[in-house]
Amino acid sequence: MKPAIVTFAASGAELAQRLAPLIGGDIFHCGYNGENARILLPRLFADGRPIVGICAAGILIRLLAPHLSDKTTEPPVLALSQDGAHVVPLLGGHHGANRLAREIAEALGTTAALTTASDSKFTRGLDDPPEGWVLADPAAAKPAMLALLVGGRIALDGHAPWLAEAGYPLSFSGQIRVRVSERRERRERELLYHPRTLVAGIGAERGVAAAEMIALIDETLASANLAPEALAALATLDIKSDEAAFHAAARHFGVPLRIFTAAELGQERYRLRNPSEIVEAETGTPGVAEAAALKAGMLLVEKRKSKRATCAIGRAQAPLDPLRFGHAPGVLHVVGVGPGDRPSRTASAVAALDAAGDWVGYGLYLDLVADLHSGQERHRFPLGDEEARVRHALELAGKGRAVALICSGDAQIYAMASLVFELLEAVGARRLTDAARRVAVELHPGISAVQAASAAAGALIGHDFCCISLSDLLTPIDAIRRRLHGAAEADFVTALYNPRSGRRTALIEEARALFLAHRPPATPVVVARSLGRPDEQVVVTTLAAFDPASVDMLTIVLVGASTSRAFTRGDGRTMAYTPRGYEKKAVPHAV
Repeated sequence: MKPAIVTFAASGAELAQRLAPLIGGDIFHCGYNGENARILLPRLFADGRPIVGICAAGILIRLLAPHLSDKTTEPPVLALSQDGAHVVPLLGGHHGANRLAREIAEALGTTAALTTASDSKFTRGLDDPPEGWVLADPAAAKPAMLALLVGGRIALDGHAPWLAEAGYPLSFSGQIRVRVSERRERRERELLYHPRTLVAGIGAERGVAAAEMIALIDETLASANLAPEALAALATLDIKSDEAAFHAAARHFGVPLRIFTAAELGQERYRLRNPSEIVEAETGTPGVAEAAALKAGMLLVEKRKSKRATCAIGRAQAPLDPLRFGHAPGVLHVVGVGPGDRPSRTASAVAALDAAGDWVGYGLYLDLVADLHSGQERHRFPLGDEEARVRHALELAGKGRAVALICSGDAQIYAMASLVFELLEAVGARRLTDAARRVAVELHPGISAVQAASAAAGALIGHDFCCISLSDLLTPIDAIRRRLHGAAEADFVTALYNPRSGRRTALIEEARALFLAHRPPATPVVVARSLGRPDEQVVVTTLAAFDPASVDMLTIVLVGASTSRAFTRGDGRTMAYTPRGYEKKAVPHAV
């Protein structure tokens, strides 16, 4: 995970710019008063992201102290003096902090202040193996490190060159036994490392359940006594890359899903143990699971079958870098960022924006999340051109990239989510490329304007409600009128999106007159403009007093039902709500 370089003063900005390319980090400027850091640092810490603060150590300690819990899962946290002269690991010493401190000190020609005893002798802790290696029992590392500090030596069974590189003494007669194996068996009084050398090649019928796929991979590994921790990746044919079960299985085992074309898998045809003419006729390659596994090097476990899936295990000679293995499947994150303010963003939306390498959206929406930008390529589109925007996002994802399509509010409500699926299904001139049609799509709901407006003024949508857009750009005006009549007659609380533009002024007038014909003049109406932004305005008025000329395209209007109520509280604020009928079941209480 890329380190986050956090600055609090202008004097640290230049050092951050020097440091970022040296350690592959992203820069976050929190300003002199550090208010942003109260939200940013706990989020980065919870995400497991290494943090390098160019600031006093006390600032990081105060901000993160309430969030400390389990030292075995804490990410590296380091403090770097503003002149770059000293770098101090504060947390996660054996989880990369000491190593990162050394890298920074070496890159800047300064000093790393290491306080962990073992790191004064060795450049890497036994519980901090390099990428591609997993320590089976982290608790076993501490007694081994203590033995090494008093003169012990390691007896190594297997190949782990990083131990000697880190300065550990190796000897055939060593007292500290270290074994390297893909097998799951453990022995007493030893450190067992699993090298990530295994690849699970997988195939399946369309729509296979994730549980079936996960169970088959587990069974295939168990059949050869192989440890799941030794998996480096799952691999399959590119036309399967949109199978939800494959992505769920990859998340379950904590490894990436990698894909190959039929031509690439076909190169393994003469090494397959179980080729299939039927599979070749359907996919263009005589095998999927075994061929994908063979891409790792050798076939360790030949194809096993469940009812609807297949799995085989391949083995590489050395820990495998999954980013250099096959291709990444494309993924499109359709992200609703809410009304625009930071507190209204969901954790899912923030995580998706962090994970994506490309952001696509209307320029205003990209600006709403500019504080989260950490090097992603931004693809700006003007207002309108919705299909071009969504098509661009899908085609980018079709190239194996992780893309975030950014929408305000919730992406499913008068936004881009439905257009994504419309284009995935489109044929003829609108048809996407095959690669774009296969991308995985993940939706991240956001707080819609109807929710934000109702909450800002009370709870007007506390009972049945509906949403109607008054824009006739895509919907015939007669259809909009029919929906308005239906909502008015059915006595729904009604949210009116896109209520009025410079060209379109009549419909909002018609809507007011229609609702007045079905509801009392005193019916509450909420008029909310620029929700979640600095110029936010929320007004509670009545249907009789509501002025349609006061709204624009940045406004949402909520018209209450005949049962909706409004009252003024002691602080002078008028609150509108719609009761559900609890008074009918309420038990009187004596005062």
